[in-house]
Amino acid sequence: MKECIAMLLAGGQGSRLYALTKKLAKPAVPFGGKYRIIDFPLSNCVNSGIDTVGVLTQYQPLLLNEYIGNGQPWDLDRQYGGVHVLPPYQTATGSDWYKGTANAIYQNINFIERYDPEYVIILSGDHIYKMDYSKMLEFHKEKQADCSIAVMEVPWEEASRFGIMTADENSTITKFEEKPKQPQSNLASMGIYIFTWEKLRKYLTEDEADPNSSNDFGKNIIPNMLNAGEKMVAYPFEGYWKDVGTIDSLWEANMDLLDPNVPLDVWESDWKIYSRTSGRPGHYISEHAHVDNSMLTEGCLVEGTVCNSILFAGVSVGRGAMVESSILMPGAVVEEGAEVYYSIIAENVTVKKGAVVGARPETVEDKSKWGVAVVGEGRTIGAGAKVGPKAMLEKDVQDGEQLW
Repeated sequence: MKECIAMLLAGGQGSRLYALTKKLAKPAVPFGGKYRIIDFPLSNCVNSGIDTVGVLTQYQPLLLNEYIGNGQPWDLDRQYGGVHVLPPYQTATGSDWYKGTANAIYQNINFIERYDPEYVIILSGDHIYKMDYSKMLEFHKEKQADCSIAVMEVPWEEASRFGIMTADENSTITKFEEKPKQPQSNLASMGIYIFTWEKLRKYLTEDEADPNSSNDFGKNIIPNMLNAGEKMVAYPFEGYWKDVGTIDSLWEANMDLLDPNVPLDVWESDWKIYSRTSGRPGHYISEHAHVDNSMLTEGCLVEGTVCNSILFAGVSVGRGAMVESSILMPGAVVEEGAEVYYSIIAENVTVKKGAVVGARPETVEDKSKWGVAVVGEGRTIGAGAKVGPKAMLEKDVQDGEQLW
């Protein structure tokens, strides 16, 4: 018997990341120089003492399955427990894709019951944060709750983007609204839930039997439990947390790693973020290079200028090239004299000589047209080509072509 196991929802398409998730699941998107997004919840689990994790995959699962492997980098290669990839599968009564977050858990009730847990924690695979789930579990037990929901205060002007909780002085949730137009609270759900398994199993079964249900935690399970008078509490979280489901939020979260005033420390030795690294040789910075306030991972070759940027493994920046406020994912090449500003360059992209991708905000006359440029995996930006801000490229750009 396991006291608590984790179920990690990692099957989303991530359509708001456009070209970056064309060929891979959102939790597999590279982050922070050497990580992928899923490294954070997996590392949180093992650091919190949770050694049994089910990872529910669906959209473009190949790379994610390969990356997780047997779970060894996160110390989750256990003989009893460990990490398990759980795609949809065929049963005697037929087969179906995961129809929603609640249905995904429902389809894996047999997996959960193998470990006979008292509690189940539900996690999302697209958030960047550090959190000790064991403290949240203690809170859940102290409050004798049926469901605990991690919440954090958000600016009032952003509250309508989240599921919003209203809680009393004892942390008991009295009201829940999914993305309300006129929020009455700024306590936002972080999409992290701890359930007493006996209760969750009951509501999952009832929800599955409802033909009108969306089979979703936020739209169905949470409101149904609240309406039935179950004990539901809000667990306050005060650390760094960001949903990286959009281009802007993914870019911002990477840039936060370079800001000393942001409390996201991936170098912290007592709460390490584990990953499956590439094992390349150390990075090289030539005598012609200039690097300022940036993160460079193993195997990088820098002969140009890199400012306020994150370079993943094997990135090359040629002599006279300029990279500023950008994220260059594994194997990206910026050739001699090329310029990259405020951009996310996906894996194995080549920016040819003299090409320009993105722009500084001050160089864009119409500020509404400024934004992060994105180049999809394996694409080539031809010599002398110019690609403006907000571009979402999923095709090659020819020499000298202008996309502004």
